[in-house]
Amino acid sequence: MTAYTQPIYVAAIFFVILAFMLFIPWLVYTYRKYNHFPLSITFITFSFIFYFLSALFLVLLPLPEVRDTCSIQKPDTQHFSLIPFQFVVNTFENSGIVLSQPITYILLFKQPSFFQALFNFLLLLPFGVYLRYFFQVKRYWKKALGFTFLLTLFYEVTQVTGIYGIYNCAYRIFDVDDLMLNTTGGLLGFFIAPAVLALFPSKQKVNEKADELLAHDEVKMMSVLLALIIDLFISKTISKIVLSMTYANEVSDFVVNTVVLFVMFFIVPLLWGGYTVGTKIMRFRYDSKVSKAETNKRLFKRFGAIYAMYFITVIARTLNNVLVPMDTIYYKLSVFLSLGAWGIYLILTIVLFIHTLLVLLSKGKRRFYFDEASDLYSTRKQ
Repeated sequence: MTAYTQPIYVAAIFFVILAFMLFIPWLVYTYRKYNHFPLSITFITFSFIFYFLSALFLVLLPLPEVRDTCSIQKPDTQHFSLIPFQFVVNTFENSGIVLSQPITYILLFKQPSFFQALFNFLLLLPFGVYLRYFFQVKRYWKKALGFTFLLTLFYEVTQVTGIYGIYNCAYRIFDVDDLMLNTTGGLLGFFIAPAVLALFPSKQKVNEKADELLAHDEVKMMSVLLALIIDLFISKTISKIVLSMTYANEVSDFVVNTVVLFVMFFIVPLLWGGYTVGTKIMRFRYDSKVSKAETNKRLFKRFGAIYAMYFITVIARTLNNVLVPMDTIYYKLSVFLSLGAWGIYLILTIVLFIHTLLVLLSKGKRRFYFDEASDLYSTRKQ
């Protein structure tokens, strides 16, 4: 049993790490494409990642302890099994079955070769279910058959080549029965998939909801937040690149960040019809619903609201970094300033966190403070 549970345990660890890395990109993708967060697609996609990792590790693990696998194998070790249905022969051999006595048939289910064949049959059965979800219709069963066969062929080739030369000899055999059983299991999964997929909304319904949101010109607040995160990330990256090429100090850091924020949050949308880089990626723009001149004024107000947060953090950081010798009369004052700056930064962080949660949970009834202060509206219309 450990031979099966250990690879799944390793796959779970890798999955958690990978899911953490992919979560923000996945949010960007889903809100860009659907303008909402479809739980069904998210569950199916991330469960597919976990399944794929589990299947891969079940095939490859445990790995040999040495790279020179030839040295721990007998000279006559066979690396290929090209006789079809050999698992049937192995199951019946030494099983104690008497054909004239049906009560002995149960012994078949106690044979290691039977369990190995069953495992290979079930291994890619979920893969067929996932393929049916992606292909949607039954007429693509030939494509599903081809993809399943290619996947099991990839597994077998990976094993027989010692993971493509990492090990100098194969540590598992290339088995034609595995090809047949894996492929058959995947094809069966493709045909029985509707019974499983009935538990989830179809891709058609998810797309219909996305079209409905588009028709109502509704931009989710998560899309707005993701666009802001993208813009801030790009701004920070540009600032670091510029500062790396100049003599960096507190003044130059402040000036460069100010200029970059001004360009990213005012000049770019001013010249790009209300789009920032982030909103362009998320497929919406800002508009005042009045006139272009009024929109430009409000874009500047939006920049001012965002810049005010940065300016407060600069002031707090500066006060916190004031160094005064202990033997001066201003030392106690510097301590109070540092504590006050730290308190301001903490309070600001808590307020922003609560504000963000309230906006995201308001179902569109609230807007972020920088949009509310500037009276700008997000729209998908050109």
